[in-house]
Formats: sequence, structure tokens, C-alpha cells
Amino acid sequence: MPVRRAYVFRAYPTRPQEGRAVKLMHDHCDLYNAALEERREALRMRKAPVSYGMQSAQLKDIRKADPGRQGVHSFTAQQQTLRRLDDAFAAFFGRATNAERNGGKKPGYPRFKPYSRFRQVRFVNGDGAKWIPADSGGWARATLQAVGSVKVRQHRQTRGTVKALQLKQEHRRWYVIVIAETEPVPLPATGREVGVDVGVARFLTTSDGQIVNNPRFLAASADVIANLERRKSLAKPGSGNRKRIRRALAKEWRKVRNRRRDFHHKTARMLIDQCDVIALEDLNMAGMTRRPAPKPDTQNPGAYLPNQAAAKAGLNKSILDAAWHQFTCILIGKAEEAARRVMLVNPAGTSITCHHCGARCARPRQDTVICPACGPMDADVNGAINIACRAGLGSGQAAPAA
Repeated sequence: MPVRRAYVFRAYPTRPQEGRAVKLMHDHCDLYNAALEERREALRMRKAPVSYGMQSAQLKDIRKADPGRQGVHSFTAQQQTLRRLDDAFAAFFGRATNAERNGGKKPGYPRFKPYSRFRQVRFVNGDGAKWIPADSGGWARATLQAVGSVKVRQHRQTRGTVKALQLKQEHRRWYVIVIAETEPVPLPATGREVGVDVGVARFLTTSDGQIVNNPRFLAASADVIANLERRKSLAKPGSGNRKRIRRALAKEWRKVRNRRRDFHHKTARMLIDQCDVIALEDLNMAGMTRRPAPKPDTQNPGAYLPNQAAAKAGLNKSILDAAWHQFTCILIGKAEEAARRVMLVNPAGTSITCHHCGARCARPRQDTVICPACGPMDADVNGAINIACRAGLGSGQAAPAA
């Protein structure tokens, strides 16, 4: 079964092309918001729900009525923007259906997007866009309707059939994302099947004892980010100094994000190359990072009891810095391409259940669990073995705690 792979390349539009690209983003943002308004109004008036097909059928009349803006853009690209809105509503209804999994939290309704938050447009290759790859690495070309032929730094060769192009803006940088469809390339079997326990102290631990440390990218850049945030709060709103500080702050956050993603890609590649089957916990990240509910003091009306919100905020920051969900998505994508298997199991009880006898363990320290029958053992290895057993990959022996 074919799989899709995305290649992200830095683009270098000229000044006129950049102006047209910004106008392209604004026009697609207006189309998105108008389509959202139509759907909201239909729900408010209790009319028949508006679907993607109904809105796509209106595009011809919209383009004819506004030839100077909507009429100059690619028809299929506008359809992709409407599909983006349709996906947002599908995700909303999915969250509403699974409200129990989200702890009863009210699902967020799709919102109108300002120009500053609408930063990408997708084109179908061959219809409004064309990808011209570089011969042997170097400068490629992406021809986009209403923008022009944009220079792209192709630092690696693409594999497969190019299906779509995506123009993306990040502050003053531009990127072209090439989405290609290719057949899986199975890797030779290794005979290794592991359970993987992810954590904060260690990024991951496998059921056979392999450990990958957590680099904590956000903590490493926290001082620089905090200093820039302080300087921005003191700068005069609208001044050139404040704009420069904002750009420097965005650059630091971009570094953190790029380092984290690079680490996830390399770690996932290591696991895919070495393992045939990988079992992971199906973690509920929204529930794990939710702040604790306030505790009213019944003895003192209007007052609240301590709920350890500050400690939970620090733990939430560490969990979000590790970005386990992003790592899982990258791992699943690489597994599909390499014909490997990734299994997601129920995480309930994997951390404090003894993999030998199934007894409930005590956990006096982060790195150690103590079974009443089997004694102390490494908490992360014990959890990884439980994950492997729950996925039907067999069991192993936990290393005793030091």
C-alpha cells in the first residue's frame, strides 16, 4: 500500500513574489473564514448542515463574483482550503464524541483565523502548481499559480510521485513542502521486538534495557527565552525595538522546535532500523497535561485549599517539552515506510505492576519500584516489559535497582 512522505525545503521568493505570496495567504484566509461563517450560521439557524461538497460547488460563482482576488487563484488550491475547514469540523465532532476521554472538557469549536495565523496553502501538483526538481541536489523550482516560479533549496532528493505542494510561511522565512507518494521499502528482519516506556527523566527505555536520555531542549533555552520575554514586556508597543525582540524570540522558539523534531526523527529511525515490532503506550496527552481543579475550602467560604498547581505546571512543561505525541506520529510514519509494526497498548497500570508476579508495586523514587514479592527493580524497564507483555511480545527480566 503506498505511503505519503513530506519533504520540507527552504524557499527564497523574490520581493514581488513574496508580496504575491502574502496576498495569496490573505485571500485563502478570507475564503476559509467565509466558509466557516456559512457553517456557523447554518448551525445557528438550525438549517441543514453545510458540507464540503456544497461549499466546493459554490467556488465557481465566488470566483466569478470576485475576479480580482478569488478568481486569480488555483481552483484546486481553494478546494484544499475548504477541505482544511472540513477536517477542522471533523476533528471538532470527534472531540465532542470522545468528551469522556478528554475528562469532560468542552471541545473547542473551529475559530476564525486572523491573517497572522493562516500561514500555509496547499496546491495539487500539476493543477495550479508544478515541481521542477534539481538535477543533482541544489536549486529546484516550485511554480505556484498567482505567485510565480520560486527558487527552492533542495538539500535532498525526493522519492516517489509528487502529489502536492504546500507553501508555508514562518515569520520571514518561506518553505515549500513536497508531498510525495511512494511504495514502502521493507527493511530486513532483525528479530527484535520491544516495548518502549517513554518518560521525563529518561526519554525512553526499551524492554531489553536500552536507554535514551531526555535532552530537555526547552530547559536548555529557558534562560534565553525568559530574558527575551522580559525585554519584550519592557519595550514600547509598536516600536522597532519590540519588533526586533519578537523576531529574536521567534528564532529561539524555532531552534527549540527544530532541535526537538530532529531528535525525534533520529531516535525513531534508530528504533525502526533495529526493531521489527515496537509497542508503545496509547497516552492521553490532553488529560496528562491538564491543570488540577481548584479545591474550595469548606471551612472558609471563598478560600481554596492547596492543590499543587505549581508542581503540576512544572510537570506539564516537562511532558510537553518531551512531545511524546509528535515522537509517536513520526515513529508510526517511518514504520509504515519500512513495513515495520507499531502497536499502541492501554497504559493503565504499566508503571506500578510487577511484570513477574503482577503484584502492585510501591514507587518510593522516580527510578525505582519495589514489588512486595520480587523486590526493587528499575521502574522504566519494568514498565517497558509490561508494555511488551500487554502487546503480546513476550516478557523479560528487569534489572535490579542500584
